Amino acid sequence: MRQIINISLPESMAKYVNNAVKKGRFASKSEFFRHLLREQSENDLYKELKKDQKEFKKGNGILLHTLKDLR
Repeated sequence: MRQIINISLPESMAKYVNNAVKKGRFASKSEFFRHLLREQSENDLYKELKKDQKEFKKGNGILLHTLKDLR
């Protein structure tokens, strides 16, 4: 199910979004923002993985041998 979210943008940002859509980079304004949210989500996951790698290298991780070890 989709949910409508309204946002308010400064004129310069609104023009940027409109231009990106007009140039065909995105099918719609909604797709522009969905793209940004996907990128942010991937960036958050990347940062978390990097943090976990550092913790694992410090010896603060748990080595899992099977999926059952997650429990």
